[in-house]
Formats: sequence, structure tokens, C-alpha cells
Amino acid sequence: MSFIWPQYTDFLDHMTLLWAILSLPIGLIILIKGADWLVDGAVAIAKHLGMSPLIIGLTIVAMGTSAPEVAASVESALKDLPGTAVGNVYGSNIANLALVAGLCSIIRPILVSRPAIKRDIPLMLGTALLLYPVFLLCRMVEATGSARYSLYALASNIFMLIVFAGIIVFMIHSERIRSKKDARLMKEQVATVEQAAPHQPKSFWFSVFIIGLGLVCLAEGAKLTVASASIIGARAGMSPLTIGATIVALGTSLPELLTCLIAAFKGHDDLSIGNLVGSNIFNTLLVVSTAGIAKPFSVLTNPEIIGTGYWIMIGVLVLFSVIAFLTKKISRVSGILLSAVYIGFILYNVLGAGSD
Repeated sequence: MSFIWPQYTDFLDHMTLLWAILSLPIGLIILIKGADWLVDGAVAIAKHLGMSPLIIGLTIVAMGTSAPEVAASVESALKDLPGTAVGNVYGSNIANLALVAGLCSIIRPILVSRPAIKRDIPLMLGTALLLYPVFLLCRMVEATGSARYSLYALASNIFMLIVFAGIIVFMIHSERIRSKKDARLMKEQVATVEQAAPHQPKSFWFSVFIIGLGLVCLAEGAKLTVASASIIGARAGMSPLTIGATIVALGTSLPELLTCLIAAFKGHDDLSIGNLVGSNIFNTLLVVSTAGIAKPFSVLTNPEIIGTGYWIMIGVLVLFSVIAFLTKKISRVSGILLSAVYIGFILYNVLGAGSD
């Protein structure tokens, strides 16, 4: 392997535009398949250890659908592309609520449950709004020229991880109480796990092997995806943030799109909303903090991180939330509106407004 790996690294560093166009879908397929294997193996091990469908659904399955975003953003941060890393989060969140929710509700209107309105959607909005003061404080500390900036940035990312862990514990506790009162909910939790991990291995050790294989695919798929997207975007005149928010984000949101489309066809409304809102919470806290811990990035020299892209994301989140709060569902009309917003977002970036 030692004589192949340096050549592969050199290939990624000096890839032509043609090879980048051919490699991008391959990298995305490897990413998605890696996440699929990771979830299958992790769910199988969790069942061997006696974990309930509730715990599996809120932790392993949810993190599995966000694994492509984590892998791609960490790879971007390691390659000194913080704009691509953060843009991936913004773009994935926009794609989840505008593209995925829009398409699913056009197929079949999605009812929004009371717990989603009272708990999940406010948490999603809160975590997204949390990013701004964290990034703003990082920029202020960095502007002072303090040698302690890296330490402060690391502390900020650890803080977001702690908030993320607290939200997971809170959601598991509240869902455990709710599931004891609702037999239908327990059936949906089982359906969530079976739907997300339909090919669970039987053997414990084969499950471990599948997890390892999934992690390798995530790492290598992320390298290929980020390298290819960076070359394509750069040739098109896109900024790193725009590349992350469009090309990388759309590709890494495919697991959510496929999961929610299946749920929409089967009429599992809670699964669709829960997957999308939960994925946005995971993206905002887990993906950003993990990328930042892997390699702290400069907010001062990347002002677009808290620029237009951030406020577009907030606008889409607020639009989705208002629709959910006022109508208690995402209707076909709302779905068309959300899909149109996503098309407008893509056109805004492709036509160059997001590349300044």
C-alpha cells in the first residue's frame, strides 16, 4: 500500500477538471455507502448490547445520516478550507428543510407532531442561532492578536460538543417518557431503525468489521469529494463557502433525502420531520465543533463564515418553523414554496453572488 498511497495523494492534489467531474459522484457514493455500513454495524452491535430502538434511533441512526457532513467538513478543515467546512453545514441545513422537506411534502403533505413543534424545532433554531455569538466572539478574540486564540477556539468547540451531548440526553429522556405512553411511537422507533439499517449483520465481530469499513469509506470518500468539489468550484469561480454550501452540501444531504422520501411514501410523518430537524441539530453542533477541533480555523480571515450564507440559513430555518407553527403541517403548497427557495439559493450561488 505504501507505494500506492503517495501516488493517490498526488493524484488528489493535481487532479484535472475532467477527473474531478468523474471523481465527485464516486466520492459521494463512497461517503453514503460508508455511512450506510457504519449505521448497519453500529445498530447490530447496539442490539447485541441490549440497547432499545429509542436510544439507537436518537443516537446511532441520527449520527449515521450526519456522518457524511462530519467527514466532509473535517476533511475540509484539515485542508485549510474552513469556508467549505462551514458552508457544508449551512448548505446541508438549507437543503434539508428547503429541498428535502419540500420534495417530500409535494409527494405527500407532512403532519408536524406536537413534540416537534414544542421541542425539536425550537432546539433547531436555538442551536443555529448559537453559532453566531460563538463565531463572533472567536473573531473578536482573534482580532486582539492574542496568542491564546487557538485555545479559545478549542474551548468554544468543546462547549458546542457539550451542548450537543446535553441535547441528546434531554431528547432521549423526553422520548423515553413519551414512548411509555404511546405504543404507536415505539412502533415508529422500531421502523426508524429497520429503515435506516435494513442489512444488519448477524455476527458481533462482523459488525465491528462493517463499522471499520464504513469509517474507512467515510474518510476516503470525504477526501475524494472535497478534492473534486474544490477543483470544480474553483474553476467555476466559486468561493470555498459557496462550494461547501452547494456541491458538497447537496451530496452529503443525500442520506436525509433518501430516508425522508421513503418515509414520505410510507406515511411516517414523524420520521421525516424528526430526521430533518435532528439532522440540522447534529450538523450545527456536531459537524462544526468536530471540524474546529480537528483544526481550529480563522474567523477573521474568513469573514464569509458569519456573512450572507449564515443569514440565508437562518431565514430558511425561520420560514420552515413559521410554516410548521402556524399550519401544523408542511402542505404541498408549502413544499412548492420551500423547493422554490432552494432553487433560488442555488441560482444565487451559481450566478456568482455567493462567490464574492
